[in-house]
Amino acid sequence: MSAPTGEQHVLTSHGYRAVVTQGCGALRSLTYDDRELVDGFAEHAMPTGGRGQLLVPWPNRIRDGRYAFEGTTQQLALTEPKRGSASHGLVRWVSWTLTSAAEDRVELSYFLPAQTGYPWALALTTTYRLGGEGLTVTQAATNLATTAAPYASGAHPYLLAGPGPCDDWEVELDAATVLEVDPERLLPTGRTSAAGLIASPLGGTVLNHAVTDLARDADGRATVTLRSGGSGVALWVDERHRWLQVYTGDDTGTPRVSVAVEPMTAPPDAFNSGDDLVVLAPGATYAASWGIRAL
Repeated sequence: MSAPTGEQHVLTSHGYRAVVTQGCGALRSLTYDDRELVDGFAEHAMPTGGRGQLLVPWPNRIRDGRYAFEGTTQQLALTEPKRGSASHGLVRWVSWTLTSAAEDRVELSYFLPAQTGYPWALALTTTYRLGGEGLTVTQAATNLATTAAPYASGAHPYLLAGPGPCDDWEVELDAATVLEVDPERLLPTGRTSAAGLIASPLGGTVLNHAVTDLARDADGRATVTLRSGGSGVALWVDERHRWLQVYTGDDTGTPRVSVAVEPMTAPPDAFNSGDDLVVLAPGATYAASWGIRAL
């Protein structure tokens, strides 16, 4: 017998403990001094709502699963049938290979074969590492094909500032721009100011928004903080993550228990818009990092 997500890789360091799964390459659990920092899933369960999963070679949605790249139209499977979209990439449910491990670190790899709708092969690696500043995740892709490939990456952690619901949580997110979407399919229609988008405390604010033009520190990092009483959690992204999707999970099975803050190197439908899309040359590697720490 096996857990639905296969082997469970346990990391510990500096009071942090993480569990990363073979199946999905997902962050199943992250704690600091036994305080839960992410709303993950049980060992005997499958991840729901994208919990902890990796979003490669695109995050979010591709309209109708169809796009044109370098003069050729591609058609992907519609993995979100109710909205007619190809959602969250091609590796959410694959089995990752353990390539190296230590008490505080695990590296996973996956060969993404060329396939219908994405005729490029990628060598993927994801490294989870714990330290004094919490968890750092680095997602990398190498193009093994003989032609350039469209590429973007993301991840789907749900953050816990404290006991839910999230309505009383204080949120700090400095972003100047939000992507407008149509209400039925949640596909982009334009951009507007993000001023006033996120209330703090959240109250009854419903969020499922992609934001950009993020305020950054001297190291190029942008940080989101969630606080409840005297505790909290922060998620940071490096300069290659130009977007964050913020989602209160109102249409999940556990609405408003947590807040998903999803690092994204490109926005929804980037394969069609080209916005912040990486064109990965043959043999080239692209890596981006993000992380979570306790407050």
